[in-house]
Amino acid sequence: RSGRSAALRARMEERLLGARFRYLNQQLYTGSSRDAARLFRDDPAAFHLYHRGFERQVRRWPERPVQRIVRYLRRRPASLVVADFGCGDCTLAASVKNQVHCFDLVPLSPRVTVCDMAKVPLAAEAVDVAVFCLALMGTNLQEILGEANRVLKLGGTLLVAEVASRFEDIHAFLRAMTKLGFKTVSK
Repeated sequence: RSGRSAALRARMEERLLGARFRYLNQQLYTGSSRDAARLFRDDPAAFHLYHRGFERQVRRWPERPVQRIVRYLRRRPASLVVADFGCGDCTLAASVKNQVHCFDLVPLSPRVTVCDMAKVPLAAEAVDVAVFCLALMGTNLQEILGEANRVLKLGGTLLVAEVASRFEDIHAFLRAMTKLGFKTVSK
């Protein structure tokens, strides 16, 4: 009887984790990056809970997008400097030889520089590659992508890996990216 009770409790905890993850995800997509920073500053445990839910979800995918970015960078010179916006646990930095500046709202790793993605502590034209891997969140995307453009060297590369359902109209997104100064090379 106690085994069934423990199993039921585990299922209920899993459901609660899923519901909390969905709630936090909704908050991140419908608020600004400043709102997200405030949310996690006021509730530090929420960031860890969000990442537990995120990891649980991504484990079911056939491929993790960060692994595609790792393969891309491994085929490029290790001298390229990378900025990872919304780096999470710094998987990218741990997987490549490049210097990677890791930015996120809460440090899941000692490598993380805590900041708002709309204002990272890098000089203009400081990096060769800017990465947003499942990290384009918030209502101020123009500001965040403008910041990526600011820190990218002329001719640098912006890599965006995002769930397709995140975009109502991918062509409108690509047009907006052009207005921000980016040129689409592939999608």
